[in-house]
Amino acid sequence: MCQNCNSTMLGRRDMLRMAAGAGLAGIGLAAGLHTAHAASGAATTLTSEEALGALKVGNRYFVTEPELCTRKLDERREEVAGHQAPWASILSCADSRVPPELIFGGLALGELFVARNAGNLADKGVVGTLEYGVAVLGSPLIVVLAHTSCGAVAAACKVVSENATFPGLIGPMINPILPSALAVRSDSGDFVTNTAKESARRTAKGLASLSTILSEAVNAGRVKIVSGIYDLASGEVTYLD
Repeated sequence: MCQNCNSTMLGRRDMLRMAAGAGLAGIGLAAGLHTAHAASGAATTLTSEEALGALKVGNRYFVTEPELCTRKLDERREEVAGHQAPWASILSCADSRVPPELIFGGLALGELFVARNAGNLADKGVVGTLEYGVAVLGSPLIVVLAHTSCGAVAAACKVVSENATFPGLIGPMINPILPSALAVRSDSGDFVTNTAKESARRTAKGLASLSTILSEAVNAGRVKIVSGIYDLASGEVTYLD
């Protein structure tokens, strides 16, 4: 890690940190829940578009200036110990090469609310987690983030193309990816990448149908749900919506 941040990167990071934690505006909540009093604090004031813009800026820095600067994490840890106000929620794969806080620019503690599992799938626990991020913490943005060369997606593709089977709970785990693999198996390009994109799109579009809290927040314009894919080789996040 670099010891001396250049002024451009430092200014960008400080701007994001202050913007994400600033303000007193809450979020209107569905299903009788009350505004962002998780650990006695206020929600972020960033809009969904501002949050998406911040993620795009962060990923650009990750790609172009990957020397992540050291931070005084002890100070930040003390700041967020009693309250969190994340300005984006990320549903990403559990893959060890896809840490959201790093690929979006080396973000600090308390900025992203992250749910991870193999294949970035929306099971009951994930949907509940995202509901909590929206309804209690006031996060205005949800990103369903796939990635290239995903093992879970590759396994689903093998089921479709080779009738492969997998031990334990791996097979049931990847079952939700199979419809996406079937939908794109005749498309040109890389089968696994095409399936990862399609699965992320379907997951993002399906979240609102799985949750009254999320659907009401989306319909009211309080929350935006998007999908994207992270390229392991280039470090770039491409949005699919």
